[in-house]
Amino acid sequence: MSAERAASKPIYPWVLVALLWFIFLLNYLDREVIFSVFPLLQKNLKLTDLELGLLSTSFLWVYAIASPLIGFLADRFGRKRVIVASLMVWSLMTWATGKARSFRELLAVRGLMGVSEAAYLPAGLAMIADHHSERTRSLATGIHYSGAYLGIVLGGIAGGWIGERYGWRPAFTFLGILGVAYALVALLGLREKPPSTAPTAEHAGVAQPRLVPSLRKLFALRGFVTLTLVFSMMSIANWLVYTWMPIYLYERFHMSLLAAGFSATAYMQVGSVGGILLGGILADRWATRSPRGRLMTQAAGLAIAAPFLCIIGITGSGWVLLAALTIFGIGRGSYDCSCMPVLSQIASPELRATGYGVFNFVGTFAGGISAALAGGLKHTIGLGGAMVAASVVVLLAALLLFRLNIAPMQPAGMLKH
Repeated sequence: MSAERAASKPIYPWVLVALLWFIFLLNYLDREVIFSVFPLLQKNLKLTDLELGLLSTSFLWVYAIASPLIGFLADRFGRKRVIVASLMVWSLMTWATGKARSFRELLAVRGLMGVSEAAYLPAGLAMIADHHSERTRSLATGIHYSGAYLGIVLGGIAGGWIGERYGWRPAFTFLGILGVAYALVALLGLREKPPSTAPTAEHAGVAQPRLVPSLRKLFALRGFVTLTLVFSMMSIANWLVYTWMPIYLYERFHMSLLAAGFSATAYMQVGSVGGILLGGILADRWATRSPRGRLMTQAAGLAIAAPFLCIIGITGSGWVLLAALTIFGIGRGSYDCSCMPVLSQIASPELRATGYGVFNFVGTFAGGISAALAGGLKHTIGLGGAMVAASVVVLLAALLLFRLNIAPMQPAGMLKH
């Protein structure tokens, strides 16, 4: 059956999730593998702790700046074009990372990767929202997010394993070639939602959105600013953990590169997969009974995640650490699976990729600050102290969501406090 015919049948929305799942896996695998080889990079290129942190920050800040604009391009020119181009370019940048010979070259390549990877997530999530109804949107989004979680795990395991045996460069070459090949699969398999059915009735005539008016509409939506702030607060914790957990385990618990890369990613991501599945099912069911159902699922997830992030930063027990990583992942997954579905409750289809681009802009900018700051403060408060501070931020984010009220969907799609 051709992709065009499949797109007209109920199964295609789930085929789409599968296609995008692998792209999201590559998206995170390619960006995360570098963290598991930080000790090798530091020794080979003679990098300081602050420079290691800046490798994450350079990616995140460029990613942040590019996100709203490229999210808008997905709303303006179509999700598929942006997704395929994004995958192709970041895969080439991944290949180039393995060829870098200095800190400046690494910094430049990570920045260019940030631009290209910024294009994917707003477009991918908007495409899922286009093809899925309120009855399946959180679960579909959650399944899609599991690709990112597995990518983080594989980045930690593969990076550590290859690094210990062959050095840090070969992994980037392999991943770059794999991504270019899969871009061809995406080109053939992805299909846009027909324009006649994607927009709501009120917005069906809006065919050519413009950036500044789109941003004005988004920030005029009640609750959008709060949702953006909460996203940035969770990003502070996420990027602190993504960037520094492998080296934290390597130094504090004296693990090997392979063990540190595995432990820093696998337990948290297993928990996250459980969180997105349980949270996605709960949010979809709760949303049929209350307009605040998805929001409350997110708030509960953050309330679970916060204390266990604190435990990660203070425990001296390896077993307690691994349990805390798992439970932190469950809470985070429950939050992640409803980010786009909640945005879809207040934003019409032609604003969704742009709106998520704004989320990414603020979130990754804040995450970049936290990654660099943790590196700069590593020898004062320590990485554990930074995680305790981040746990307080996550708890405050949960309180903000608990206080936010969502009224039944109105024609204009507004949040009501």
